[in-house]
Amino acid sequence: MPPASSFASAIAPLTDEPARTALLFDVDGTLAPIVRDPQTSSVPELTRRLLIDSQMIYGLIGCVSGRQAKEARRIVGIGSIPYSGNHGLELLPRGAHEPTVNAEAEAWTDRVHAAALEAFPELREESGLRIEDKGPIVALHWRGLDDEAAAEAVAEQIAEQAKGQGLLIHRGRSVIELRAPVTSNKADAVHALLDGVDVDNALYVGDDRTDLDAFRALRALQHEGRLKAILCVGVRSEQTPSELLAEADLLVDGTEGVGSLLSALAD
Repeated sequence: MPPASSFASAIAPLTDEPARTALLFDVDGTLAPIVRDPQTSSVPELTRRLLIDSQMIYGLIGCVSGRQAKEARRIVGIGSIPYSGNHGLELLPRGAHEPTVNAEAEAWTDRVHAAALEAFPELREESGLRIEDKGPIVALHWRGLDDEAAAEAVAEQIAEQAKGQGLLIHRGRSVIELRAPVTSNKADAVHALLDGVDVDNALYVGDDRTDLDAFRALRALQHEGRLKAILCVGVRSEQTPSELLAEADLLVDGTEGVGSLLSALAD
């Protein structure tokens, strides 16, 4: 964590006008600790309570995730805030049962699934590579497998073939995603969550390379005069990309540091 004085000064523009401030958070690695099996991920109860408390203070609390929006909501465990999922391809408004999905991307769903499931099936099964169905995105996971390097090599082969079929390929921490060839990222997620919300200030907290798009979206909105004060917070860990560390206005250490940040914001 940064020194208390610099920490307090960084969040002061947000805490001075909480009703005019949006707090936006990545989920995995930010609110929820990274775990070996992604299906067991969850937000710690203290963090969840702090998010609920912050709803009463701030103009908007929202979450951004590379997972499907409904899965992100399950992990966070709060139905009264909005979620943008699948890197901006989905928007799940507060209290909604189903998300709205980018129609252009949705039309590619069958082809994305075929690219993941029909390529090198024997190698995939032998390696134990995990397949996560996210609609117009399929994620190939190898975190925690007995031979992570072998599974990653299979994922790279699948990705190379999918790229030749016109799909977009995105690499993250221990994951490769096959995506519909539709431009969307966490900048789109930020715009969707802020659309129609009457705020002047915004915070975004994230831990991975994809969160840079959200940082840059806030900076662009500030440059355009849509936002007055912004704060881009990077979550530091052994795997945090150097680009994120360089572009963050403030760094906190792990999900515990995010909890401390939330506590300070809600104080």
